[in-house]
Amino acid sequence: MRKDDLMRVYYQMQLARGFETRVAEQYMKGRIGGFCHLYSGEEAVALGALWSLRKDDYVVGSYRDHGYYILRGGDPGKAMAELFGHSNGCCKGKGGSMHLFDPDINFLGGYAIVGGMCPIAVGLGLAIQHRGEDRVVLCFFGDGATNQGAYHEALNMASLYKLPVIWVCENNRYAIGTSVQRSSAQESMARKARYAYNLPTSVVDGMDFFKMQSVTERAIKRARAGKGPSFIEAKCYRYRGHSMSDPATYRSKEEVEFWKQRDPIPRIKAVIQHDFDVPDEEFKALDAQVRRVLDEAVKFAEAGQELPPERLHEDLYVD
Repeated sequence: MRKDDLMRVYYQMQLARGFETRVAEQYMKGRIGGFCHLYSGEEAVALGALWSLRKDDYVVGSYRDHGYYILRGGDPGKAMAELFGHSNGCCKGKGGSMHLFDPDINFLGGYAIVGGMCPIAVGLGLAIQHRGEDRVVLCFFGDGATNQGAYHEALNMASLYKLPVIWVCENNRYAIGTSVQRSSAQESMARKARYAYNLPTSVVDGMDFFKMQSVTERAIKRARAGKGPSFIEAKCYRYRGHSMSDPATYRSKEEVEFWKQRDPIPRIKAVIQHDFDVPDEEFKALDAQVRRVLDEAVKFAEAGQELPPERLHEDLYVD
């Protein structure tokens, strides 16, 4: 990649990470309510997977969806306003943290039901196939989803009909709070998919942007060529608990520190400095730009208001 591309990778991951930090701050101030699941630590998974997509491709994901939305190109201000429950949010304040949605960037939702995004991805894949298009669907979900019935139905159908779906399993090892070893008879998510549904699979270091980008690019090309779905198991780690209300006492401090040593943002910075000898001042300038964007996002959210009750029943159906 060129230097400009790599600096964009750094900036986007910093933006997604910084957004989550601001969300945590606003949550603690009581401006964001309900469940709130942060993506901090997993940015390389989403950005690497999204990097080779076209604008007309579809993306669906789990309730840990702030990162997907931001890295897909969503407006941080509209995302923050949505978390505030304000009408200037991307879903007019009706979705909240777990249900960001923006058809302008073909991000068709975060879904709060574990595994619930998988049948949606199949439906999108069937629509693409029916219309004879070469678009693809990128579907993000966690390791916990692989024990849900809808997940297995979706993978089976996608494989059976050779649908253009790329399944990206973010295996952060704990689902909500129970380790894979205690919750899954088969600990390898890739092995589950390969042997049960005849899917080509890859296991990749999800903390490495380059590896995620490379393996997903191959899967995207395969899907566009009409060769069907692929499954990617991204080994990654969320730095915070399952949600803002989770103290994550089921993990040791040593384990968390081990994974933080593999943080994707310092790793990409080190690569850029090695390959292009970029001075710290350039990174500090991008960091400052991130802070300005997020300052404006919070101000935008604060300026909004909740929808009046008489408008709550709008947008239920489309003509």
